[in-house]
Amino acid sequence: QEQLVESGGALVQPGGSLRLSCAASGSIFGTMDWYRRAPGKQRELVATHATPGNTNYADSVKGRFTIYRDYAKNILYLEMNNLRSEDTAVYYCHYQGSWGQGTQVTVSS
Repeated sequence: QEQLVESGGALVQPGGSLRLSCAASGSIFGTMDWYRRAPGKQRELVATHATPGNTNYADSVKGRFTIYRDYAKNILYLEMNNLRSEDTAVYYCHYQGSWGQGTQVTVSS
């Protein structure tokens, strides 16, 4: 299994931006995803990256979040703009059954 390490989570004000990173221990060629789990809620699929031209987003983040990859560095990114309080969650990277440890995003004034 691949080892995945997320980073980039922080406390940010509403309307702010963050970029999350997920570094993989080896070369990644398949679909990668970002999930999140908010307090008291079930895990939610946020965004999926199959190829540079084939990405999908949860309705709640469309137009605000962008998922992309650096294939040379084996890093998956999630660019998050116009953050809202409801985006507060632990964000997880996923690849073929492997999960990272998560990174906390808190949106609050």
